[in-house]
Amino acid sequence: MSVETENGAVVIASDAAHFYANMEREKPFPVFDPLSDVIFGVERMKQLASSPTHIVPGHDPLVLKRFAPSRQDVEDIVTLAHPLS
Repeated sequence: MSVETENGAVVIASDAAHFYANMEREKPFPVFDPLSDVIFGVERMKQLASSPTHIVPGHDPLVLKRFAPSRQDVEDIVTLAHPLS
């Protein structure tokens, strides 16, 4: 899923990329079928997103560190429009 924001296109990767390391190290999550689809999916996300920092993996706790909190009183909800890195 790709969402246009004021800071560019953000891709919500969900299960297509569980963790940042899956994309950054080019090592897919260990449960997949087939590998060619995983590689195609990551490449497609890179095409849709404004930059690699605009891809949000589905299960990585680092999302909470790489994106600013949407409100200061709620630390586990982030604002995807404002990546920190």
